[in-house]
Amino acid sequence: MIIDCHGHYTTAPKALEAWRNRQIAGIKDPAQAPKVAELKIGDDELRESIEANQLKLMRERGCDLTVFSPRASFMAHHIGDFAVSSTWAAICNELCFRVSQLFPDNFIGAAMLPQSPGVEPKTCIPELDKCMREYGFVAINLNPDPSGGHWTSPPLTDRSWYPIYEKMVEWDIPAMVHVSTSCNPAFHTTGAHYINADTTAVMQFIQGDLFKDFPTLRFVIPHGGGAAPYHWGRYRGLAQELKKPLLTEQLLKNVFFDTCVYHQPGVDLLTKVIPVDNILFASEMIGAVRGIDPETGHYYDDTKRYVEATANLSPEDRHKVYEGNARRVYPRLDKALKARGR
Repeated sequence: MIIDCHGHYTTAPKALEAWRNRQIAGIKDPAQAPKVAELKIGDDELRESIEANQLKLMRERGCDLTVFSPRASFMAHHIGDFAVSSTWAAICNELCFRVSQLFPDNFIGAAMLPQSPGVEPKTCIPELDKCMREYGFVAINLNPDPSGGHWTSPPLTDRSWYPIYEKMVEWDIPAMVHVSTSCNPAFHTTGAHYINADTTAVMQFIQGDLFKDFPTLRFVIPHGGGAAPYHWGRYRGLAQELKKPLLTEQLLKNVFFDTCVYHQPGVDLLTKVIPVDNILFASEMIGAVRGIDPETGHYYDDTKRYVEATANLSPEDRHKVYEGNARRVYPRLDKALKARGR
């Protein structure tokens, strides 16, 4: 199987964005705030939004299954308070669940959490539990910076995050570290803020001792790990100066990297530097970079081409990247697939 561990519902029907705009307007003027029941999106609309977009490209590119979560830039945890985020997360998660029900062979859910700046992460637990228990989701997205580019939250190794980690261990799920929209003009959302967050998370894990407390905890660092693979020597050296164990012990038993890297040299570097057991196939298709590369004539986010072309992977390695590692890092996904005879 070809399992894409990083997909977002970026093509949701326009009614979702219209409802969200009303919700945001209602923060200042409660009279404009919409009721959840006012959002009407039928199954046919969901099918159309998927069949003409993600599913079409998955079939063209040879991808079987996508781990599917709400649109990352729409999470916008910095907007409103916890009640706003809670309502919004529930709506977005339900839509992803409905997609997974309509296309059970092609999509399985990962949950957006109702995070909010200055609010304890433990407030997200009811939504997390619901998505695992009722929707059969297999992972969560965890935003290390709900402030939207101002970094007001403590590092991911801080004990305030521990209630989330305890739930991750209980449900045996990984978290993809994924920020949302930047409201800081110094950081472009997808070109700077996303990559900054990936890089920052790696360094936080190196600095801390989180995995001594949670030895089975698993994180996926998207977008190829940010700057980490390119600066692997820097991180090895910093870990050494901090008197930390080698990165194979400190980091690589618990942290994994996806292949959302949009050119061949980038994937070549990733697969040369990072051990193959820590690499998961992903594309984030119809996401941040949607155009065609004039140097190749193919879409930038057609990452399977890069994985196929790199000389750094054997056929056995590619099996790990495409399927084996995902089944290991996402045990609930593996269980769901086996239940379907896959």
